[in-house]
Amino acid sequence: MASVATVAETAPQDTVLVVDFGAQYAQLIARRVREARVYSEIVPSTTPVDEILARRPSAIILSGGPSSVYAEEAPGLDPAIFEAGVPVFGMCYGFQLMAQALGGTVDNTGAREYGRTQLSVTRSGSTLFEGTPDEQQVWMSHGDACSAAPEGFLVTAATDTVPVAAFENDERRLYGVQHHPEVLHSTHGQQVLEHFLYRGAGISPSWTTGSIVEEQVAAIRAQIGSKRAICALSGGVDSAVAAALVNRAVGEQLTCVYVDHGLMRKGETEQVEKDFVAATGAKLRLVDASERFLDALAGVSDPETKRKIIGREFIRVFEQAQAELVAEAGAAGEDVAFLVQGTLYPDVVESGGGTGTANIKSHHNVGGLPEDIEFQLVEPLRQLFKDEVRMVGQELGLPEEIVHRQPFPGPGLGIRIIGEVTRDRLDLLREADAIVREELTAAGLDRDIWQCPVVLLADVRSVGVQGDGRTYGHPIVLRPVSSEDAMTADWSRLPYDLLARVSNRITNEVRDVNRVTLDITSKPPGTIEWE
Repeated sequence: MASVATVAETAPQDTVLVVDFGAQYAQLIARRVREARVYSEIVPSTTPVDEILARRPSAIILSGGPSSVYAEEAPGLDPAIFEAGVPVFGMCYGFQLMAQALGGTVDNTGAREYGRTQLSVTRSGSTLFEGTPDEQQVWMSHGDACSAAPEGFLVTAATDTVPVAAFENDERRLYGVQHHPEVLHSTHGQQVLEHFLYRGAGISPSWTTGSIVEEQVAAIRAQIGSKRAICALSGGVDSAVAAALVNRAVGEQLTCVYVDHGLMRKGETEQVEKDFVAATGAKLRLVDASERFLDALAGVSDPETKRKIIGREFIRVFEQAQAELVAEAGAAGEDVAFLVQGTLYPDVVESGGGTGTANIKSHHNVGGLPEDIEFQLVEPLRQLFKDEVRMVGQELGLPEEIVHRQPFPGPGLGIRIIGEVTRDRLDLLREADAIVREELTAAGLDRDIWQCPVVLLADVRSVGVQGDGRTYGHPIVLRPVSSEDAMTADWSRLPYDLLARVSNRITNEVRDVNRVTLDITSKPPGTIEWE
């Protein structure tokens, strides 16, 4: 098996490492740091301190977590991290861990605080709180509390029940707060976080969309060299931005391959061919592999199996395209060794490749790849969130129609059909999906919702009445959601009159559908896609 490599991760000069102690907000901390124009990455709490320091971080943030610091199996941290001279900011569990390691007192005082809490700033001119109100709302989530700060630390905030809700040591550049400044419910949280970054750690806010482009272009050129690459172009924003980045880096060495696997939405192929090529000038090759994919999926209903089949067939199609490109070139030096993918950070996390071990589902370009892949992977967006990818796309000059397109999964409609994927079922779902997209656009809601999967419950039928007769048709599920990065999501509250129009049109215009339902589940507990 050929080795699978990804594009070199060239971190900017200033990098903040977020140490994850199992926090539900770890990804959000990294996002907020990046919103402050400082590059950040997440590392698990099991990472040895010498490895963390070897990465030469400009600052370290200790996340929250569900454990109690004095519990027997609670995750810990080598105290050497506080002696390394690197600025450290502890949040919630990380705050308590810092307090305990440096000689402070953390115990179960009975002062539990969950949700919105009033914080009183006791040192208004401190590094963290200067310029913020003396009384401010914060988001708490803790059962233990710090009752005594470590020696040399100045207590800078308290609540009615917790005497030490924040402390600071400017000389050692160590800071901590009991609350979660990364969540929007902490009204001045971003300001507090930026005070740590800019004032406490002395970092300049220099990480911009332009710098992302420069860094990745340099990394792509270093990885690909004089060889050639093909890009798995799906038509979505992720693969389009990845292709545009690689095209800027290596130009003619890249050929984009768009595989029509028969699982696309209505008009998808035509849009990709027109908009992407016009925007980038990249070489594009269209491959009609719909029969191949449908044959491979015949009789398969299990979601994970479907994803793995689609991922496997994608690679086989690209290997075939690779062989054709090499044959056409007719030169031994024209090796097509690289496959470009639009993998994002949430894809990696949900496929079990993040800081945790949970595998929620195999994304087609992460857990769904076959083991005998012969390409080296180029994944320039692997450390980015969706909104950051959109900004990179704008920086590269991609049109609004591509940059702000709603996310669409690589496996396409194949994972929006619950049950076996057949041509008839695909045609049915395509028509229903087209109606939903058309009505959302007409209502001016394309930017207000993150995504609206339309799901066909193919293995379920319900009784209906159409044309004065009994019908036994399929239900359609609408799944409109709002989100920042797909790590969490809530269902979008669409206007009732819009839902009524959509339901009326689908049941009137789409054969074999007699019921339209609305999914009002948040993420968690549900994922955005049904499969």
